[in-house]
Amino acid sequence: MADIDAIQVQDLNHFFGAGDARKQAIFDINLTIERGGLTILMGPSGSGKTTLLTLIGALRDVQFGNIRVLGRELNGADQSALVQLRRRLGFIFQAHNLHESLTATQNVMMGLQVHGPGNAAKQRAAVHHILDLLGLSDRWDYLPGNLSGGQKQRVAVARALVSNPEIILADEPTAALDKASSQTVVELLKALGQRRGATTVMVTHDPRILELADRIITLEDGRIVSDQRNN
Repeated sequence: MADIDAIQVQDLNHFFGAGDARKQAIFDINLTIERGGLTILMGPSGSGKTTLLTLIGALRDVQFGNIRVLGRELNGADQSALVQLRRRLGFIFQAHNLHESLTATQNVMMGLQVHGPGNAAKQRAAVHHILDLLGLSDRWDYLPGNLSGGQKQRVAVARALVSNPEIILADEPTAALDKASSQTVVELLKALGQRRGATTVMVTHDPRILELADRIITLEDGRIVSDQRNN
């Protein structure tokens, strides 16, 4: 399995709306992303970055073309297969989507509970470890209402990473973070790639983290216009 590319996109087209309101958002995208490394999707608002990310993450149905993620074809896959695949992925969104009645620890624990019951002590230790790595060692028991916007976002990052996903899909994950926190998050994502072969695909407008990317793909009007690899 290790030699299978993380993501393969072939002849992908995607539309929103119907009838006279139907609008094409993705045009003839072909793309292969190998395992490991950090790939950034860039482009102006409305260029199709988030649409492409959510299609890869099986959060939207593939209409035309093919997407294979971790060797599984998404076009035509049944819901059971898609649920199983999503459990191998980690999602980080610009909106942190934390449960306000749960502590930071409990919110991150939810990232493990989708995989079923496990050893509670080991799970809690894993949660605290990832929170510590993200500079939240003194915020384990804080409710979201008592955290800053940047701290909430780092809790959301911890929730996505705690289960050691094979692919991390991140939509503007550093938008609410200061420079130091952004650097911490992106360096942690890169370390996961180097140590565990995890693959990160990130949508961002943040110029501060471009130098950390292994690959930068630029979209305009639903098309790939540039594909640059950093050595």
